[in-house]
Amino acid sequence: MVPSAETHHLRIQPPGPVQRGRLRVTGTSDPAESIEVTSRYVERGGTPWFPITGEIHYSRLPRHRWNETLGLARAGGLTSVACYVFWRHHEPSPGTFQWTDNLDLRGFIEAAAAHGLDVIVRLGPWSHGEARHGGFPDWLIDWAQEHTVALRTDDPAYLERVRALYRETIAQLRGLTHAEGGPIIGAQVENELYDQPEHLTTLRRMAEELGLEVPLWTATGWGGAQVPETLLPVYSAYADGFWADAQTDWPHFAAPHYQFDETRDDLGTGADVRAALGADDDASEAAVRTSPTPFITCEMGGGMHVAYHRRPRVTGRDIAALAALKIGSGSAWQGYYMYAGGTQREVLGGDQESQATGYPNDVPQRSYDFAAPIGEHGQIREHYHLLRRQHLWLQAEGSRLATMTTTVGGGSGAPGEPRWAVRSDGYSGWLFASTYQPARVGLPPQQGVQFAVTFDDGETVTVPSRAVDIPAGTWFTWPLRYRLTDDLVLRSATCQVVTRLSRRARQAGTPGGGQTGDPGRDVVVLCATAGIPPELVLTGHVPVGGCARGVHTEHDGVEVTVVHVGGEPGAQCRIQLPGVEVILLDEATADRLYVLGEGQQRRLHFSADPVYLDPQTGEVVRLSQRKDSRVLSDLHPEATAGVPRTGGPADRLTAPDDYSGAAVFCPEIPPEAFGGAHRLLLRVEASFDVGRAWVGDRLISDHFWHGRVWDIDLTDVQQQVAEHGLRLELLPWDPDLGVWVDPAVRDTPAGVHLRAADLIRVERTVGV
Repeated sequence: MVPSAETHHLRIQPPGPVQRGRLRVTGTSDPAESIEVTSRYVERGGTPWFPITGEIHYSRLPRHRWNETLGLARAGGLTSVACYVFWRHHEPSPGTFQWTDNLDLRGFIEAAAAHGLDVIVRLGPWSHGEARHGGFPDWLIDWAQEHTVALRTDDPAYLERVRALYRETIAQLRGLTHAEGGPIIGAQVENELYDQPEHLTTLRRMAEELGLEVPLWTATGWGGAQVPETLLPVYSAYADGFWADAQTDWPHFAAPHYQFDETRDDLGTGADVRAALGADDDASEAAVRTSPTPFITCEMGGGMHVAYHRRPRVTGRDIAALAALKIGSGSAWQGYYMYAGGTQREVLGGDQESQATGYPNDVPQRSYDFAAPIGEHGQIREHYHLLRRQHLWLQAEGSRLATMTTTVGGGSGAPGEPRWAVRSDGYSGWLFASTYQPARVGLPPQQGVQFAVTFDDGETVTVPSRAVDIPAGTWFTWPLRYRLTDDLVLRSATCQVVTRLSRRARQAGTPGGGQTGDPGRDVVVLCATAGIPPELVLTGHVPVGGCARGVHTEHDGVEVTVVHVGGEPGAQCRIQLPGVEVILLDEATADRLYVLGEGQQRRLHFSADPVYLDPQTGEVVRLSQRKDSRVLSDLHPEATAGVPRTGGPADRLTAPDDYSGAAVFCPEIPPEAFGGAHRLLLRVEASFDVGRAWVGDRLISDHFWHGRVWDIDLTDVQQQVAEHGLRLELLPWDPDLGVWVDPAVRDTPAGVHLRAADLIRVERTVGV
């Protein structure tokens, strides 16, 4: 027994009845595909449904990368994608609309459908999304000022312009809506509009009058927004925010997201823009804890952008822990912003949020990487794998989880208090616990911990059977009274469920590899929790085989079989139980697990490289990267910067525009480096203030240094690089300038220090 053990107790009440009929939902002729919103969850075909959505901006990606990005999103466990329709991209001049190349909204939706993904279209008209004027065209701003038109209101002159935009947009969607058998399940009107509920109602009515028929209509609800009953409020949750002041070490709005709490609102997201636009902020004092609608996130941070004055370095573990805690707090729909980064379009004056257009912040002119699970140039990040683990579990168990309500066991802001909660249907459930916060505000370990959960039938389940120490920086979700088969119950486990396959849908191994295990058994994949001994407790007297043995005993007054695992968890650790095979993975192996295919064709793949299914051929596509060659190393040139300036409504530091004193590098890119490469990146490891990459007179990339590498995609500019070469301009880092960077890199010396610039080849292999 661990010394000073403490058992934390919680009694579970069964969920109350769900309410129906509050929101008007458009139906479909196919009852198996009907979508309904209850007070706790969304149903599809009469079955509770737990969707997983990721934001991907088609107009910020080259069209030839849509298929790969959507394939990786599906392999990452998403069930749907969301996308802004930026007005400024589609109507660059009054009455002239563009829907071709990577502005082909219809083509993007069709590509998503080919990968089995639903789509939520964020219609605007105002989007934000770190776009110039929030996505409004420049001509609209000029016209409104000239004619004294109130934008984002029911001003008739403004609505006439919006009607023209909606008419053109909806024309692109005909035949693709859910009611027509297509992938579009929802539409969002406007974004971050806090005090105009009548206008939000008008926008939905206008879209429907123009022929858009979708089951789900949403509006962003954070900041105390006044969302009318005709729309479903959706929420945000960010681990940090570039929009905070440079003096803020960790924004006040971030800390609650690392506690178990049914509060939905985030009063910090977009608050600086809200103030800059003069919005009435009185309502933002009321945080939403209960609501007659499900807890849905549409902007849970899949990463974080950077501004010139403040440059967060959100990690993959920061993001995955926050996502897990949102599930434990009652989320019934996980929605990420962003899931795949992109690049701002090349337009005169820039396409990005900036102080020049009334924002408080300057952000990079080209890069919109957002530190997303899939990077700006297709890079696969740590949280792509960490989130995939959660998504595979939600795909397998989300239907039951969605119906379960949360009971918080503990976890205020006090660092030493255990943070834990249970989601339950009254009889069974999931125990969530966390000792995780971002490193600079980390939490201590919890020593000698057990959890005792009493269900509605009066039976108590204590887990683990012996108290354990929970390491710092850990989060987990453990099953309670989880049914492995109709006749076999996993009473508790110190392991997480990753996925499960029926006996008719299983193949296990590496891509292209063989099949193992007993084909007569279902498969349940578990993942051991790092730093905590794996323990499985089965109800009753159960024979155990494979890499484990069973000990029959009594626990909590109930006859049980405690499973003791022999050897280390991994793909080879297979436990044979009546009617089911349990594969017990370690975390590193779980991060290599993919479940590819649909229905009875679902199969397990273990791959160190990202993989996805090509929807046309059904073949597995593998993407691998390797360092090709080093083109620059160990350079410390002299460089000078111009006089720092401040600007914008919050008087924050302004991004420099004087590069006359920048350090200049012209790395030689050998033509043969492109040969046979699916993608070629230049990876710059350096410290500096701001960097820009030019090919001739074309700015192809920029980077506000914040401690991460700077990746520059050369794939689509191969010919131009051959003709004009590549030029890097780096301004010197000044630690006394007042820019906020993460404490992990805050002691970086002044100047420009280029450690290495490497060519990175990404190769694509099909059918392995």
